[in-house]
Amino acid sequence: MKIREAQELYREQIRAYRAQKNQVSSQLQNLRSRMENIPGGKEKYGSEAATLELTLEALDEKQEEYQDYLSELTEQYCGYWNAMVADQQADAAEEYAADMGKMMEVARRLMKGAIVPASDEKKLMEFSFEMYQTAKSIGGMARQEKREKYDSLWGEEEEKEYEDPQEAAGNREAAGEAPEIVDPGTVENF
Repeated sequence: MKIREAQELYREQIRAYRAQKNQVSSQLQNLRSRMENIPGGKEKYGSEAATLELTLEALDEKQEEYQDYLSELTEQYCGYWNAMVADQQADAAEEYAADMGKMMEVARRLMKGAIVPASDEKKLMEFSFEMYQTAKSIGGMARQEKREKYDSLWGEEEEKEYEDPQEAAGNREAAGEAPEIVDPGTVENF
């Protein structure tokens, strides 16, 4: 079962158990009221009250089991989500480092007085106008009769597409063993 599906299922179960607990608790309060206000009520309603208390405890235990499993699913979801984000950030940092290396190389070539493609000059100018100006100034002073000509460092680049971490984490299979789904209306004392 996928994490998102399991989360929805167990959240719904927890809501159903809360509703059932409220109903049983209300019945128990009414019964306790009758026990106090009616002569001989403790003997008459005592065993029924004990049964309702045991049912309420069983509902509490089952709801807590579901809540614990839901917490485990949340941890799994966060782990998958964080792993996806970390991969994307690592790729972005790698691309940034490669681009910085290219910027430095374009600046170095300009400082030598070489001819570089206009697109590379434009990228350097957009990245840092001060670096571009400095490189052009130094390149103008170092210009020689025979200048080298370079091809673009960027070439054809493809945009990398990433999967949505939230969607990817929610669609992963839930690990571990899920507790059995039990209808709250059928829970009495286990």
